[in-house]
Amino acid sequence: MNRNIYVRFNLLIFLVSASMIISACGSAKTQPTDVELLSSIENAFVNVTKRSKPAIVSVISTRQTENDRTRRQEGSGFIFRKDGYILTNEHVVRNAATIRVRLFDESEFDAKLDGRIDRNTDIAVLKIDAEKELPVLPLANSDEVQVGQFAIAIGNPFQLDYTVTIGIVSGKGRSFLPDIGIVRYQDFIQTDAWINIGNSGGPLLNIHGEVIGINALIRRPDNTPATDAVRAGAGFAISSNLVEKIGTQLIANGRIIRGFLGIGMREVPQGIRIRSVLKNMPAHLAGLQRGDIIVKYNGQQVKSTDEFKMWVADSPVGKNSKITVLRNGHERMFNVTIAEMPALQAGRTVETNSVAWRRLGLTVRKLEKGDFERYTYLTEKDRGVIVDMVQENSLIPRGTLIVAVNGQEINSAQELEALLQKQPQELEQLILDVKSSHGTEKIPMQLKP
Repeated sequence: MNRNIYVRFNLLIFLVSASMIISACGSAKTQPTDVELLSSIENAFVNVTKRSKPAIVSVISTRQTENDRTRRQEGSGFIFRKDGYILTNEHVVRNAATIRVRLFDESEFDAKLDGRIDRNTDIAVLKIDAEKELPVLPLANSDEVQVGQFAIAIGNPFQLDYTVTIGIVSGKGRSFLPDIGIVRYQDFIQTDAWINIGNSGGPLLNIHGEVIGINALIRRPDNTPATDAVRAGAGFAISSNLVEKIGTQLIANGRIIRGFLGIGMREVPQGIRIRSVLKNMPAHLAGLQRGDIIVKYNGQQVKSTDEFKMWVADSPVGKNSKITVLRNGHERMFNVTIAEMPALQAGRTVETNSVAWRRLGLTVRKLEKGDFERYTYLTEKDRGVIVDMVQENSLIPRGTLIVAVNGQEINSAQELEALLQKQPQELEQLILDVKSSHGTEKIPMQLKP
């Protein structure tokens, strides 16, 4: 009996072992070879490239130089919407006199910019009028991008159309460009996929053919942005989430309206230290001082300058925000009325040769659709012009809506200019009907000669 049990036990062990060996042999036969594995990866890259190319475009812009010569600049872009909206970099089309877009099928179109640029993020939206729906590239959620995943760059470096390079995502959340002249909003994806002059505006893709960023710049080995052709340095792409947010707003509203505090700042362990306060700007008017450390914004803990700048930028103009600071070791809270970012900090040129600037000390712009969303004191029934920039000690703050002058409705900058060009005896006094965060009021203005 014991012998039978022993035999049966050994037989069971043998059958299990044999089964495992046979199974292992079978699995070995189904495992792909090195060549088959490489071929599969290769086909994945080839297929992504084939699917993506029809939605990628060449952007050719021209501008006049100071010596009246025409300078040609080429970059890349990709189709964002089927009705002809294209995303690219602002620096590719900056100060352009003409813009042409060439599609994958070699057809060419004149592109319209119509002010749809955002220099603070280096994003621009072009529009072409095609007679058919165009292929588009889908945007990925860049928050889900992982360091180490594959990255595919497609663009036109050195006028070599549709050049494809492959690498990995080397880093996320990079920001290194200083706020010199304009305020920058940065969320770069770093990649070692080879990019160069002409790649700007082109897509950085994942293996699914989704855009994870717009290729924007290269940094030289000496840690400075590249302005000429270089063959070394890390590449950086604007994250797709930031691209989608800015691109969608530019299409809907024609421009980006951002909240503004008017401070210089730097990151410290406790939060953000105020390095400077601009006179007559929201922070100054609310009582914030140089040396204050901002620790909370509307109850949220402040951890980084990039995050803080985004919070302020997204705050409605005219709305009160609560800012908690450390001053002399004690917490103090201030109510700050957010203003619109001035034109110069937003990278927009300001016409200071206008009659309104000379005689009233301000510039205006037309009322736009996006203003109703960003200015808390406006409604869609309002009409007039928005004060875009003011000289120091102006009676009218920036962001004020001018409805009428001396009882005459004003609906454009041209109408205001025409009124101000009347002879001095015809304008003995000037009464402006305005609307702002203070409500509606009549303001008498003294005209300058």
